[in-house]
Amino acid sequence: MTTSSGASTGSDSRRLSLPDAVGTGLASTLGAGLFVALAPAAASAGDHLVWAVLLAALVVSLNAASSLTLAATDRAALGTHTHVRDRLGTPWGHLAGWAHVVGAISACAALALTIGLHVLPDGSKVIGVVAVLAVLGLHVQGIERSARAERMIAMLIVLAVLIFATVLLTTPPVLTDAPVDAEGSGGPLGVAAASGIVLFAFVGHLRLVNLRAETVSPRTVPRAVTISLGIAITLYLLVTVALTRTLGTGWVAARQAPLAEAAEISVWPWLGPVLRIAAVLAAGGVLSSLVLTAAGDVATMARDRHLPVPLAARHGPRRVPRRAVAVIAALVIVSVVLVDARQAIGFASCCILVHFALVHASAWTLEPRWRRRVIPSVGVIACLVMALLLPWQSVLAAVLVLLLGAIIGWVRHTTRE
Repeated sequence: MTTSSGASTGSDSRRLSLPDAVGTGLASTLGAGLFVALAPAAASAGDHLVWAVLLAALVVSLNAASSLTLAATDRAALGTHTHVRDRLGTPWGHLAGWAHVVGAISACAALALTIGLHVLPDGSKVIGVVAVLAVLGLHVQGIERSARAERMIAMLIVLAVLIFATVLLTTPPVLTDAPVDAEGSGGPLGVAAASGIVLFAFVGHLRLVNLRAETVSPRTVPRAVTISLGIAITLYLLVTVALTRTLGTGWVAARQAPLAEAAEISVWPWLGPVLRIAAVLAAGGVLSSLVLTAAGDVATMARDRHLPVPLAARHGPRRVPRRAVAVIAALVIVSVVLVDARQAIGFASCCILVHFALVHASAWTLEPRWRRRVIPSVGVIACLVMALLLPWQSVLAAVLVLLLGAIIGWVRHTTRE
C-alpha cells in the first residue's frame, strides 16, 4: 500500500512503466463484471452469450480509441466533461460528467455487493456497506494501493481464473439435471442488451487513460490499454466458453456468483473458496480506485461550478478531495441498501454508455476527415442502441437521473450566462 491518491508528487507515481500500467489496467477491469455480470448477461443472450461478449469487446475498443484521442489533447488533465464542454457546449459537458459520476456510484454499489455475495451471500448488503466504509477510511487517510501491488494481484487473479477455466473445460462437472437454456430471447436484441451488461466489465480502462501524465512515455498508455484490454477480453471469452459449454446458460443465469459456484461443483472444489477470495480482492481493488476516481470527477466539476463549489476542496499533502469522497461513499451506501447487484450493473451500464456516446461525439469533432470519423460515428450509434436495449427498469431509472442532471446543468449554465 502507498499513501498516494491521484495528486501524488513523488517520482515513482509519475513514472509508471508499461508492466505497471498493464497491471493497473487489468486490476481496474477484473471486478464485478467477471465474477457477477455474466449471470444477467446470460439471462438476456441465452445460448449466444459468447457473441454478446464479442460485441461488448468491439464497442469498448471503439470507446478506448475515442477516449485516447481526447486524452492526447492539451486539456487532457482537466477531465472528460471539459473535453465535451469544449467540443459540444457547457450543458453537454455537464451531462457527460454527471453521467460518469452517477454511473460510477452505481458501479461502486455493484462492486460492494459483489464483495458481499462472495463473503456472505445472505448478508451481502451488510458486507457491502462495511466494504464501502473501509474504502472511505482508507481514502480519508490518503492510503491507496501501489502500482506494483495492483500488478501482483492482477496476475494472481488471472492465474486463478485460468486454472478454473482449464479445469472446467477438461473435466466438466456432472449436473443432476441437464442444463436448461436461459429465458432470454437469445436473438439479436437479446445479444445487444447482454453486450451492454458485459460492457460494464471492461470500462476499467478509463482509469488507465487518465494516467497518461504519470507514465514514462506518452506511448505507454495506448500500449497498456491495448494489452490489458486484449488480456481481459481473452479471459472473459475463455470463462464464457467454459461456463456455457459445461453448465449451460440457464445454469449461469440462475447464479449470483457463477464462477465461484461453478468451481465449488468442479473436480477441484477447493477452487471455490479461492475464487471467492479472488473476487473480493478484485472487486475491492476496483471499488477503492473507482470511489477515488468518482470523487476526483466531482471535485473537478465543482471547481468548474457544475456542482457545489465546496466539493472542490482538497485536503492534506496528497490533495485528497475528502468532502467529495464522503459524498460518493454515502451515495454508494444508499445504493447498496436500495438495489441488488444486477440492478446496479444495469443502471451503471446505461449511464456509462451515455457518457461514452458523448465522448465519441466529442472525438468526432476533432477529426476533419471523414475516414477518421468512422470510429466515433459507429461508437455513438452503438452506445445509444445498447443503452436503450438494457432492461427497461434500468433505462427508466437512468433516464430520470440523467434528465435531472441535464436540468441542473441547463439551469446553472443559463444562470451563469
